[in-house]
Amino acid sequence: MPKDALISTKSRHRMTTRIWHWSNALCLVILLMSGLTIFNAHPRLYWGEYGANDDHAWMAVGSSQTMGYLRLGELRIETTGALGNWQDSQGRTQTWAFPGWATIPSHYSLADGRRWHFFFAWIFSVGLALFMVMSLWNRHIQRDLHMRRDQWRPSHIWRSFRAHLDLRAIRQTAGEDYNSIQKMSYIGVIFLLLPLMIFSGLAMSPAMDANWPFLTDLFGGRQSARSLHFIGAFLLLLFFLVHMVMVLLSGPFRQTWSMITGGEGKEPLA
Repeated sequence: MPKDALISTKSRHRMTTRIWHWSNALCLVILLMSGLTIFNAHPRLYWGEYGANDDHAWMAVGSSQTMGYLRLGELRIETTGALGNWQDSQGRTQTWAFPGWATIPSHYSLADGRRWHFFFAWIFSVGLALFMVMSLWNRHIQRDLHMRRDQWRPSHIWRSFRAHLDLRAIRQTAGEDYNSIQKMSYIGVIFLLLPLMIFSGLAMSPAMDANWPFLTDLFGGRQSARSLHFIGAFLLLLFFLVHMVMVLLSGPFRQTWSMITGGEGKEPLA
């Protein structure tokens, strides 16, 4: 029997996945940029419950009128022109940690940054909860993200990793099922990293700290929650950049159109 007789056409991306994908993309961009505005109010990170200017910060963005720098532990990197000391569109020297083009709003306003951040955080959180429920209901998780036993083999994972370094392989597998690396990445982001962002954000809230103190204790203190929230944000940024590179390499127009319309995939008839 011909191979084509054993397969039927299906939508590669379900409607719920596509809606969540685009709303999530919008929310994450706004949350990252407004979060950088909030970070500019105190560009230092600590571990534990407390942290202030006189306490030792494991990460800090510092500045003066002549230079900017990033400090990680005892390592100090000059970042003049990018972080800590940069020029705005009018040529004026600014000493906020992150420049205006990377923040919402583009000028420094802690109050406005919080309004943007909290509003889209709720949209993001509700969207993630609905996506998880619907993905279980329509079997998107079981169908597309479930790791089969053979896919956990180190040799299989290694082949998937090597495939991500081969441009021709990336183009050829653009419409196929997710491989091991993709499945682990999406599972890690959806079920670990995104919930971490939500709960660490809640742990920083004074209201939540008063009503659910166990949540703050779970992270080892509000400053630890803030540090984990910041690290998680840049892991999401890294995931986004890798994702965009993969889309560009595998055919950006086809991949984008597929995420808008659903695209086409194939599945066995029996």
